[in-house]
Amino acid sequence: MKHNRFRRLILSTLLVITTACISIYAVRPSGTYFEVTKHLEILTSVFKGVHEFYVEEPEPGTLMSVAIDAMLDELDPYTIYYPESRIEDLRFMNTGEYGGIGALVQPIDGRTTVIEVYEGYPAQEAGMRPGDILLSVDGRELDGDNADEDVAELLKGESGSQVEVRLERPFGGGILDLTVDRAKVRVPAVTYSGMLDDSTGYIYLSKFTRGSAGEVRKALMSLRDSAGMRQLVLDLRGNGGGLLKESVSIVNLFVPKGTEIVSTRGKSDQWNKSYLALGRPTAEDMPLVVLIDGQSASASEIVSGTLQDLDRAVIVGMESFGKGLVQQTKEMAFNTQLKVTVAKYYTASGRCIQRLDYGGERDAQGKAKAVSDTLLRTFRTSGGRPVVEGRGIQPDIELETPYMSTLLQRLLDEYEVFHYATKVAAGLDSTDVPDPVSYTMTEEDWTGFVPFLEDADFEYTTESMRALDDLREVVRMEQYDGVAGAALQQLGGAIEPNLDRDLGLFEEEVRQTLEEEVVLRFHHAAGMVERSLTQDPTVSRALAVFGEEMADVIGWTKPASGAEDPSRE
Repeated sequence: MKHNRFRRLILSTLLVITTACISIYAVRPSGTYFEVTKHLEILTSVFKGVHEFYVEEPEPGTLMSVAIDAMLDELDPYTIYYPESRIEDLRFMNTGEYGGIGALVQPIDGRTTVIEVYEGYPAQEAGMRPGDILLSVDGRELDGDNADEDVAELLKGESGSQVEVRLERPFGGGILDLTVDRAKVRVPAVTYSGMLDDSTGYIYLSKFTRGSAGEVRKALMSLRDSAGMRQLVLDLRGNGGGLLKESVSIVNLFVPKGTEIVSTRGKSDQWNKSYLALGRPTAEDMPLVVLIDGQSASASEIVSGTLQDLDRAVIVGMESFGKGLVQQTKEMAFNTQLKVTVAKYYTASGRCIQRLDYGGERDAQGKAKAVSDTLLRTFRTSGGRPVVEGRGIQPDIELETPYMSTLLQRLLDEYEVFHYATKVAAGLDSTDVPDPVSYTMTEEDWTGFVPFLEDADFEYTTESMRALDDLREVVRMEQYDGVAGAALQQLGGAIEPNLDRDLGLFEEEVRQTLEEEVVLRFHHAAGMVERSLTQDPTVSRALAVFGEEMADVIGWTKPASGAEDPSRE
């Protein structure tokens, strides 16, 4: 029976290959057509030969999946094959929508744990909290053997349907049985918007999904018309991008109709396009600062790069990721899809900010290398300032990368911050709900962190200790033990990890992270962002830009007091 299924798969594959070859022949010259058909025939013959002659019984789907993934690995990391089972993941990335309960789950220590509950959706309404451990879904037991499976798929389903969930609430909460109604869940692109001071608004945009430009426009108009905003900080830090058209629409909020925002160039003429601002701007004359970091990529770089090229905004933060490639999703056989890189994009000045050359020379590990600095071209903004291609977006005002201690990194990696925040939150009842901005952990809760970690057998090492171990090995090889042994022993004693000491050294950042995690339990992602703004040095630096510094950097002058604002027509 299995052999017959394989033969049907081969026949289907041959049919797909034949159809593909006819399509390729229609758009490619004969030389390319021959190379494609030749290698497709080779792939088919090898695939069939492995099944017929290999000593074991191979799984056809697994073999083909491995072959496709290996082939795409030779291109770039953004060209991805989606089997039928992952089509919903692709749809969620583009729309931010899915049918489910509105909770994020993840296996931690072999147990499926609720990481986040989205505000206003069924999981929250049913009483689920971050830290809850799922024991069963619709009667299916979840234990250490299947906790790594995609439990999220069990929670998803058609809007209006129900799912039965049994969970354990740690730290005395007991076992709970919940009936949760599924709904259409849309994770908002604008995670938070609010006022930083009497005149400065702030919008945090986390992704560029369908409708994100509308969310930004709505937030912008609300802050301007209801809260008196006269200048704006747009935060794109950590935003990995998304839909190109949404980035164009967001730039259009700040630039005149008819302005060229971005262009694309590809192998096919259909991708040689220029994208213009098609609508009337909402805030054409509003002073603007954009925040970016090393995780700001793709559509984030279109927005920040074009606003920089047009001298429309001051860019503050760290050099961005450097993704100047455009993908499009194509339907493949048997309800599969291929997200494939079809073009490069160029910001308003004409530069492509793509950092890695995937079609060029690779390093010893087979990874793409960045183009040499000597080969990069310099472009000019509207005001004549130099901007360089091939290196992402370089901020107008660059800030140092904030350092995270090794201790905090390990506490996060081992979910100890997450677990202890769950414990602290469990001790707060409905009358103790913390204010998202002013909440401060009690001294009792802070001092209880060390015994909590000791009970969890938390251990860690540091880069300093690893470097010392390497040094000891070199000293031993060079036979300097007698000369340097005592000094190395003394140094080791000084830098050896010590939990009590290190929590004292890094109390500010560890405590701040714990407090943010507790706030997340009660006020969700928006509350966590609101709290972080009061302690964020990048935001403080952005506030200082408005005024004379903005004029110095981009020549921007605020409209005269009382002047008519055309964006309010």
